Amino acid sequence: MKPTRTAHVAGSLPRALVRRLLDRVDGGTLEVVDPWGSEEFGPRPPIGVAAALRARMTVHDPGVYARILRDGSVGLGEAYADGWWDADDLTAVLRIAHRSIAPTHAARDGAHRIARHAVDPIARLRRTDRRRETRNVRAHYDLGDDLFRCLLDDTMMYSCAVFDTPGDSLATASLEKLDRLSRMLELAPGDRVLEIGTGWGGFAVYAARQHGCHVTTTTLSERQYEFSRARVRDAGLEDLVTVRDVDYRDIRGTFDKVIAIEMIEAVDWRDYDTFFEQCRDRLSGAGLLAMQAIVVPDRSFDRTKRNTDFIKAAIFPGGCLPSKQALTASANRSGLSLARLDDIGVHYAETLRRWKANLAAHRDELGSFGYDERFTRLWNFYFSYCEAGFEERYISAAQMAFSAPGWVPAPLRAGARAPRQLSPA
Repeated sequence: MKPTRTAHVAGSLPRALVRRLLDRVDGGTLEVVDPWGSEEFGPRPPIGVAAALRARMTVHDPGVYARILRDGSVGLGEAYADGWWDADDLTAVLRIAHRSIAPTHAARDGAHRIARHAVDPIARLRRTDRRRETRNVRAHYDLGDDLFRCLLDDTMMYSCAVFDTPGDSLATASLEKLDRLSRMLELAPGDRVLEIGTGWGGFAVYAARQHGCHVTTTTLSERQYEFSRARVRDAGLEDLVTVRDVDYRDIRGTFDKVIAIEMIEAVDWRDYDTFFEQCRDRLSGAGLLAMQAIVVPDRSFDRTKRNTDFIKAAIFPGGCLPSKQALTASANRSGLSLARLDDIGVHYAETLRRWKANLAAHRDELGSFGYDERFTRLWNFYFSYCEAGFEERYISAAQMAFSAPGWVPAPLRAGARAPRQLSPA
């Protein structure tokens, strides 16, 4: 099908400019089918050898080229949501796109590292706005419990699961994640635990039921607050779990352990010190803080904290992915020390594939709940966009433990079993 004269005039120049960008495609073969015809980009594999990564992008509206040039990943994602283009393998398209621009990251990262000395002091002048932060949280997490019931497993955990074996169910992998965090925190009966970011109550119920902990958990999401209160009540754990609907900065009291599971991504980088200072002030002198966080490479943090990509614009307004170094430096300034770090990023792509499969399986059901076709396409792009980032190891996920000054590892505490004495040679 040839484009109309209007589409030709409007789309030919942006198409030509995007084609110049596509000439740089590397790490795979991308076929682009549009009203002008079909063309392949990327290195040609030897005859008889299949490309390691291959995908087809079908353009329905030539206006997509102008949106890509104008808005980058935001335009690409929004155009997909609007049905302007499709792909036979959306994640593969996005992985190829990532591989093609990855060579530019080093130069841009370096420029932002140099610029931070002048830019960061000015950026820090922005005042904290709690109402804006609350709006940002609710814009995503208050989309509706029906949506997240369809996407998630019975644990209702909306964070990276850990798959011990490929055949594990999403629920089994979610419980494994909680078990690892519990071991990292050294949870014990009677522990007073503060959870920052309730989610749908999965960790609070787990820690109370499995470990006998007293959990205080807080969220800014109205939907999550009501859901979690009902979940705790139905589980008969009201004597062990208290759900609060207040800002974490307003929590008072002393706790043995603090945990935040993929909550820090909602905290602006300018507020990291405030976050860790609050955690330190809430912890007993021998306490532990455990975090699970989606992280960017240390070298890229100064660039990504300022740039607005598809996720920040369309999915998580006000979001900011930290780096391990940024978190550790801020924790150190607050008097907390890194005690353990486990990278679990290799498990996130599979977690996202499971959520994406659930989205597809419940497409009709979601429609009956009022989530239209554009919404489901937007979230399909969101999951694939993140999946591509994890598959390409551009982003990762980490479980980190930070200790208060008085914390001593369990094997070194008084009363622990003495080490075996070596026999003299």
